[in-house]
Amino acid sequence: MILHIIVLAAALLGCAIGFKRFLWFLSIGYGLSVAVIGISGLVYGGVTGDLTIGTALGFIVLTAYGLRLGIFLLKRELNSKSYKKILATKVSGKEPPVFVKFALWLCVGVLYMAQTAGVHFRMLNGTADDVMLYVGIAITVAGAVIEAVSDRQKSAQKSKRPDMVATEGLFRICRCPNYFGEILVWTGVFLAGIMTYANIGQWITAVLGYICIVYVMVDGAKRLEKGQSERYGNKPEYQAYANKTPILIPLVPLYHLNKTK
Repeated sequence: MILHIIVLAAALLGCAIGFKRFLWFLSIGYGLSVAVIGISGLVYGGVTGDLTIGTALGFIVLTAYGLRLGIFLLKRELNSKSYKKILATKVSGKEPPVFVKFALWLCVGVLYMAQTAGVHFRMLNGTADDVMLYVGIAITVAGAVIEAVSDRQKSAQKSKRPDMVATEGLFRICRCPNYFGEILVWTGVFLAGIMTYANIGQWITAVLGYICIVYVMVDGAKRLEKGQSERYGNKPEYQAYANKTPILIPLVPLYHLNKTK
């Protein structure tokens, strides 16, 4: 019970930045929450002696992933003129009432707690390190690398050609490799804990956390495709790229999530 409270408190602390700007609950605060959860798990497990080599590695990976993502998103918010222009066309400058922010803060805090359940449930249950833990961590690391590389590639390509979507590097095999990487990250976390979920409550928490983030990524890819179609749909170069490159999963011939004419 104490660990649940600590993890939830860590998640809420990390995403509290959203009170400054509500969108940050789901962006910068998302990355920071994952990082703070990772740090809190390391500290708690170190104090109680419940850490294993595997769970320590899992918390370290979560910390590194969250910090990288949070810092990247913060820099984009502050420095990217093209991102600011797109954001300005989709979001009004008016912030919601404080009680709405408070409700969103609680909801996303619980979600981030559920997403990371594969690691902290292991420590809670005292489950010994096993093959699935390390398989899950490996998948998570692979996803984090894919996401980091694609974020960097996209920023570099957009700085050179702001009038076109990124099409080089990882974007040759998938139009949303950053979202694909994110799905891999949380698939790995879920699998890392699959041998430890001890009761129906833990299974529901872990499964719902995983389903929610996958849904968010699929919906994000769908909305991104819609926005790109509106901005670049009249370009033959974009049409040729979009019609031959999978939208989300490499090698899976699903090219569009929105209806096309």
